[in-house]
Amino acid sequence: MEKRVKIPDPTVSRLPVYFRCLAELQESGVTIVSSGEIASRAGIKASQFRKDLSYFGEFGIQGLGYPVEHLLRRIASIMQLDRQHKVVLVGAGNLGSALANFPGFARWGFEIVHIFDADPSKVGNELGGLTVCDIAELPQPLGVDLGVLAVPAAAAQGTAELLTKCGVKAILNFTGRSLGMVEPVVVRNVDLTHELAILAYHLASSSAP
Repeated sequence: MEKRVKIPDPTVSRLPVYFRCLAELQESGVTIVSSGEIASRAGIKASQFRKDLSYFGEFGIQGLGYPVEHLLRRIASIMQLDRQHKVVLVGAGNLGSALANFPGFARWGFEIVHIFDADPSKVGNELGGLTVCDIAELPQPLGVDLGVLAVPAAAAQGTAELLTKCGVKAILNFTGRSLGMVEPVVVRNVDLTHELAILAYHLASSSAP
């Protein structure tokens, strides 16, 4: 049996960037694009772009470039963006409200179908076209693989464990608290404070004598 190649995490993290760049090019009416153009838009070297694609097979036309529509479809298929993904959101505060009303999810095939919160003042309210449900109703089968955590940090671990009992296999964690989850549950952490700290470092570095 052929051994499956492990795709490096940095390569996986760049695929959505390529997808967005290609979608923008398609919207602009571009049909053929060079590796240099995509690399420039993605902020990387053309050689890196070509190496990333090489993990998934042959792409492009020698001496011509990459057909935008075809490459967009291929990357969408690789990332499973060519199908709908149902999402459960836990946390109906300020961040949760912003996420529930974010139109960009639908464009990428993600649909929030359940919203839960522990705050009685939020339960029963309508948010993003859905009724906020009491988290006390969990665990129950939700028919959802993806979960988003927008709860206070102190509630992060317990809520994540609750979601896994509902069948959730991947979690996007906005709490700023590391989760002690085990495979096969996949966790991606989004820490806005962390990102601002990195920006602050770059500002200091660019202004240093």
